[in-house]
Amino acid sequence: MIYSAAGIVLASIVAIAAWRCSRSPGGFYDREIYGMSEVSHRRYAFVSIAFAVYFTIAFALRLDVAGIAGLALYALVAIFYATSFLRGASDE
Repeated sequence: MIYSAAGIVLASIVAIAAWRCSRSPGGFYDREIYGMSEVSHRRYAFVSIAFAVYFTIAFALRLDVAGIAGLALYALVAIFYATSFLRGASDE
């Protein structure tokens, strides 16, 4: 159950962050170089909301293995989203 609870918290944080980022156009590198437009941020927000619902169901039904598997998959999504901010502007 702890994995499902951690998944709910993580997915909610990423969903809120992605939704807030979708409300601004972003910088040059975000939009033009890395392709992180408003639509991309909204997609991450919707995927995060879907995972939060999944984790909520797994938590309510006490599905420990489903929580672990879901958290492993969602960790990849969260890492991909986080690295879109961490890449920064590199020299060509």
